Amino acid sequence: MEISAQVVKELRERSGAGMMDCKAALGEAAGDLEKAYELLRKKDKVKAASKAGRIASEGLVHAYIHPGGRVGVIVEVNCETDFAANSDPFKQLVKDVAMHIAASDPRFILREEVTPEILAKERDVYQEQARSTGKPEAALEKIVEGKMSKFYAEACLYEQTFVKDATITIKDLVEQVSARIGENVRIRRFARYKLGEGVEKPAPAVA
Repeated sequence: MEISAQVVKELRERSGAGMMDCKAALGEAAGDLEKAYELLRKKDKVKAASKAGRIASEGLVHAYIHPGGRVGVIVEVNCETDFAANSDPFKQLVKDVAMHIAASDPRFILREEVTPEILAKERDVYQEQARSTGKPEAALEKIVEGKMSKFYAEACLYEQTFVKDATITIKDLVEQVSARIGENVRIRRFARYKLGEGVEKPAPAVA
């Protein structure tokens, strides 16, 4: 049957799937948009981005203590329904994220959370480092931008490489689970505690 371009467009916008996947799903569903969308979900083709606008107010709070008892993490991960929150993929995601935070010590969840003051400070440091290389002025900005990208990858949870799979980031992991359970998923907040961190040591006694 003939599938109109408008129907394909609507399915693409709703699912985030590729054009060929949408056409194939619509063909299999005899042009029925709802059935085609469900087919894409079953084939794990629905992209997390298509769910980003939906409210995620359910989820789990999980506490993780690293072996040895010197590092602990509390993390809140949200989804849309309590049904999804109790699913095995979601529960495993929450555990993996908590363990990852304990190991990788992120400072922020997203790069948008980095304050202008911190960004300015980091950029100043990188500019000084770039100038010290003696390279031409035209090359300095590229050096600085490269160092800024590395800063985000180290400081922002979503951009860190997942400790259990170096081929993906935490953002990739979240999107994979989001597509699998068919709901918007987001890491909302976390706290990481390291034994003795922030405790001021007494000044040495003066003889």
